[in-house]
This record gives sequence, C-alpha cells and structure tokens, in this order.
Amino acid sequence: MLKQLLYWIVGWIARVHEHILHLNDAFEYNFSDKELHFLVIGLLGMALVFLIYPLFRYLARRHHELAITWIYVFTLIVVITFAIEIGQKITGTGFMEFADIAFGILGFVLMYAAFALVRTIFRLIFPKKK
Repeated sequence: MLKQLLYWIVGWIARVHEHILHLNDAFEYNFSDKELHFLVIGLLGMALVFLIYPLFRYLARRHHELAITWIYVFTLIVVITFAIEIGQKITGTGFMEFADIAFGILGFVLMYAAFALVRTIFRLIFPKKK
C-alpha cells in the first residue's frame, strides 16, 4: 500500500512539475530551473506554515505538546528513512527498498504507541497534582 501511495505522490509531483514548466513556457517567463525551485518550494513552504501553525497553536493551547512532538518526529522519521534508502542506492552500500521505509516508520509508530500506553498507565496511577 505504501508503495502505491509513493508512486502516486511521485506521479502527481511529476504532473505538477510539467504543468509549472508549461506555464513558464506559455507565459514566456523564462524562469531558470533554480528560480522555479526558489518560487515553488518557497510558496509550498509558506503554504505549509499557514496550515501547520494554526494546528500547532491549537494543540499547544490545549497542552498537547506531545502531539506536536509526535508530528515533528514522525516527519523527521519519514525524511530520515527516505534519506537512508536513497543513500544506499547512491553509494551502493545496500538496496533501496520501500519495505525498509515502511518497516522503519512502522517501528517508530508501534514504539510510540507502546510509550503512549505506558505513559497513560503511569498517569492513571500517579495523577498530576494541581
């Protein structure tokens, strides 16, 4: 399932890339590849800020700092697992496999679930004093 999702994402990104190149040519902007990356990634980053900032602010106001931490760490884990697999492909030190990515992410999710369960039990036994 993860493999199909990743192929869909890559295909979607390729279509968006082609569309941006078509717009660049159609309107004769003549942006270089570097300028297009600057604009597109800059705009994408700002769009993510405008989406994620309200979510994190909402979670922080309700004292859900651990949820914010989970989102951040999960994002890092996804990036790190992809980087490891891409690095193995480039250096020839291993095989780039989607299953490795999936199992790595699953390992984090399950270990976090175990941590959350232990934390919940601990908080039930030893509630916070107000």
